Amino acid sequence: MQTPSIVAKIRRFYHCASCGYESPKWLGRCPSCEAWNTFSEQTVVPERASHRATAGSVATTAPVFLADIPPDEAERWSTGSSEFDRVLGGGLVKGSFVLLGGDPGIGKSTIALQMAAHLRERNVWYVSGEESGAQIRQRADRLCLPADRIRLSQETDILSLSERVETDAPDLVIIDSIQTVYRSDLDPLPGSVTQIRESAAVLQRLAKQRRITVLIIGHVTKDGDVAGPRVLEHMVDAVIQFEGYKQATYRLLRASKNRFGPTGEIGVFRMEESGLRDVDQPSDIFLADHNPDVSGTALAVVLEGSRPLIIEVQALVTNATYSSPQRTATGVDPKRVQMLLAVLEQRGRIPFGQKDVFVNVVGGLKWQDPSLDLAICAALVSAWIDRPLPPGSVHIGEVGLGGEIRAVAMIEKRVREARRAGFTHIHTPGTTLTDILQTILKP
Repeated sequence: MQTPSIVAKIRRFYHCASCGYESPKWLGRCPSCEAWNTFSEQTVVPERASHRATAGSVATTAPVFLADIPPDEAERWSTGSSEFDRVLGGGLVKGSFVLLGGDPGIGKSTIALQMAAHLRERNVWYVSGEESGAQIRQRADRLCLPADRIRLSQETDILSLSERVETDAPDLVIIDSIQTVYRSDLDPLPGSVTQIRESAAVLQRLAKQRRITVLIIGHVTKDGDVAGPRVLEHMVDAVIQFEGYKQATYRLLRASKNRFGPTGEIGVFRMEESGLRDVDQPSDIFLADHNPDVSGTALAVVLEGSRPLIIEVQALVTNATYSSPQRTATGVDPKRVQMLLAVLEQRGRIPFGQKDVFVNVVGGLKWQDPSLDLAICAALVSAWIDRPLPPGSVHIGEVGLGGEIRAVAMIEKRVREARRAGFTHIHTPGTTLTDILQTILKP
């Protein structure tokens, strides 16, 4: 008697794009990450029986003691950019899986193509699903890059691509971008949560089992997070993101995750017609147009990773035009500025209630270092009295609600950077906000 065939049903479910939570029905709010309107319908088509691994074919590995595993000295390659190497922890690691994110037009494809051209002595594949070969050739010519050693592939079927990669065994594979590749045996369209997750799993296997370095470029959402399932960031070894505005001259490259180096490290680049160029002394760049004779300007030393940077904070205080005064901040958290205004009013007796307040950090970048507090307060008071601060002064410290100036990390390194730049009056924690206000307000 012949056994009737079993017809597998297509499974449909709803998937949270923020954290990867799955639900059998649509939900307005995710019960896991509490994000709103992130659920989308996904469809999974069961794989054919010939593609499934039987229980007897699954390889098992007995547990071993950690001391019996020989240490693996990671082989690193220079990307051709000292700033990019700094963020990666010394260069690309053989067999690593790296995610590069950023806003559209900020320079992700540019720096990836420059890296591919620098590593032309190795077997590098540049896989593009967003641009044609002619467009990439035009970019290479504009950047003055040698096009004869860059191998371009426009294969977007990840299964076909993985077969070719396993056969040719390149040293580095660049995927531009992860939202354009797909698995042909799955039903959802390219760019969906399921396709991104499954395609990344195939690339992860190539990186770990075949020791092939894989760099994938990812889009970002309007909130600045990498688009796709949150599990994507957990699968990769390093998450590198560009920050800044594409209209600005400078770009900031930051590592938010790195299994082969320190996290929080940054690299600074300047966008030119010939591509992205390293900025070796970013403090000097940010201070190039600083005018100490203008009121409402103060200098601070922020620490990003292991690098101290001197940046300029500007403030403007004017009489309010409307009944509700404006509070605008660019480059820093607006709520932080509102808190500092409240501290200045309560502890320093400086009235900002009927004033429009504007705060800007020069350079077009965003900063979250709490050591900016004291410089913001100094710039606000200078703008309020319309008198510049004493020349050669730098303000470093976090301001508490009681008006005290709290200590910040690595104060010695910050002070050394300020002295290297030639500043003599360095205000650091150890005093109170009232004492500094008296110095500023002194005729």
